[in-house]
Amino acid sequence: MTTAIAFVFTVLATMIVLFVSDRLRLDLVAIMGMLALLLGGILTPAEAVAGFGDTTVLLIAALMIVGDGLLQTGVAAWIGQRLGQIAGVNERRILVTLMIPVAILSAFISSTGTVAIMLPIAINIARQAGISPSRLLLPIAYAALTGGMLTLVGTPPNIIAAEALIAVGRPSLGFFSFTPIGSLVIIAVTLVMVLFGNWLLPMRVVSPTEDTHGPTLAELVADYRLTEGLAQVRVAPDSPLAGLTLAEARLHSRYGVTVVGIRRWSDGQAIPSPARAVTAATRILAGDLLDVIGDDAAIATMCRTERVIPQTLQLDLPFGPELHVMEVALTPRSRFIGQTVATAELRQRFGVTVLGARRLGLPFTGDLAHETLRFGDTLLVAGSPTQLTKILNEQRTFGDLAVVALPRDLSTSSDRFHRRAWLAIAIVVAMLVLMTGGWLPTVTVALLAAVAMVLSGCVPINDVYRRLSWESLVLIAAMLPMATALTKTGGAALIARELATALGTFSPLVVLAGIFIITSFLSQFISNTATSVLMMPIALGIAQQLGLAPEPFVITAAIAASTAFSTPIASPVNTLVLVPGGYRFADYARAGIPLQVVVLVICLLVIPFLFPW
Repeated sequence: MTTAIAFVFTVLATMIVLFVSDRLRLDLVAIMGMLALLLGGILTPAEAVAGFGDTTVLLIAALMIVGDGLLQTGVAAWIGQRLGQIAGVNERRILVTLMIPVAILSAFISSTGTVAIMLPIAINIARQAGISPSRLLLPIAYAALTGGMLTLVGTPPNIIAAEALIAVGRPSLGFFSFTPIGSLVIIAVTLVMVLFGNWLLPMRVVSPTEDTHGPTLAELVADYRLTEGLAQVRVAPDSPLAGLTLAEARLHSRYGVTVVGIRRWSDGQAIPSPARAVTAATRILAGDLLDVIGDDAAIATMCRTERVIPQTLQLDLPFGPELHVMEVALTPRSRFIGQTVATAELRQRFGVTVLGARRLGLPFTGDLAHETLRFGDTLLVAGSPTQLTKILNEQRTFGDLAVVALPRDLSTSSDRFHRRAWLAIAIVVAMLVLMTGGWLPTVTVALLAAVAMVLSGCVPINDVYRRLSWESLVLIAAMLPMATALTKTGGAALIARELATALGTFSPLVVLAGIFIITSFLSQFISNTATSVLMMPIALGIAQQLGLAPEPFVITAAIAASTAFSTPIASPVNTLVLVPGGYRFADYARAGIPLQVVVLVICLLVIPFLFPW
């Protein structure tokens, strides 16, 4: 073993210890490992940062945008609702309902693309069923990985195995040669998740749900004492506010008055239109009726200065189909802890207005905008159904806010199709057809689909970068150089050579087990493609040494290379569900290692029967 190999192994072992300890964020550990390889002279600067320009990272980022398009247009919610009707609220039925379609889809398109598409759907099903997303997301990642075992083109290791057999003069594998073994693996993995998921899967993230026994709108309003400061004013034709956006008007900073909703009321219109949610970019027009919150003196000063006319509060609360409220709480790791409502910029981040806050069950008194927020504080926020849905979905990514309550008497429209839903569906269908046909590189197709989602308005341009899971992307990009280091220094080849030497004298079944174990181990840290390229010559050499047919050994290596179950860095699909599921490094090992053992047993029992020695 050379010094370079020993150094790479040491860095890898240290990273694994830090991953398992969960003391530092995984993306930070990955960057530290990348820097260690760079400073140690193992990698050049170009090699160290190559992961950030790797097609895998671009592919995942593009597919995140595509999945977000399905989410924001209501397609994911609609599909989730239909699948939820089939599965009900039973967790085991939901697992089967999700895992089988994911596995079948992954047999024809990339597992990464499948998971990116199904991720928002699974999250929505979890919300509807009132279970944690962490109980569903890791199983669909496993289903995508095993689904690739079904066909020759399902995953790169299968193609590499077929090419390796052709290279030594053996008949090529057919399109469905892997289907029998792949089907058994999928059934086994699904059964393990269904029967033993309670012990293997964590309940890391609580999925917010619409509680039918939750508070009414009136109860929430009373809890936060909104009616004490709620008023309505109408913008006069000569008001200086007419034509300004809310950001330009600065009503809160100048008067301490917050605009909750706006009702358009033009000349000739008998009554104002229903209240609509506002953002910083909402423009005030002459005649508009504004629903505002503030103390009486502040509102009176604003009316005099800005020439707005106080109205008798006859329309009651402004909330309705276009303006909803939701109660959220700050989580222990929230970025907003220690900030004020003003500096947290929830309106800029989520497009919502903070109406009130409570601490230890009591509403804030005084200047809400400049009150320092603490863990456990609850906020009542108002916005359109789409804007509130952002919080429902984005808090799963960032973990800043937990949804506490939705008024049970306000019907939400989050499960209805957006007017651009059919555009989103058409884009995804076109993407799947192009990916399956293979006419363009997968990353090109994914980028085209992502751009189409933005240009069509399915994903607002302002949301694109904010909604990406940067922790997952940085983790993948920073871990790819480790595979380069293992290959460049000969560390991976050293492991393979030692395997061939150690197993060459044992029985065929023992050799098969050894090939599976070492291939599966390598696939936890380097890509399944790199693992297959490395292991196929070893499998062929061992078969030749034993004087046996190479098919059982080569196919075992291909199957093992796809069992990247036990680490979040083993496969892009594992990393993709890491943050939304709230998983830790150890969660993958707890669920993944038993599955690797199950697949090993299946290979030992079935492969020699399907592909005789």
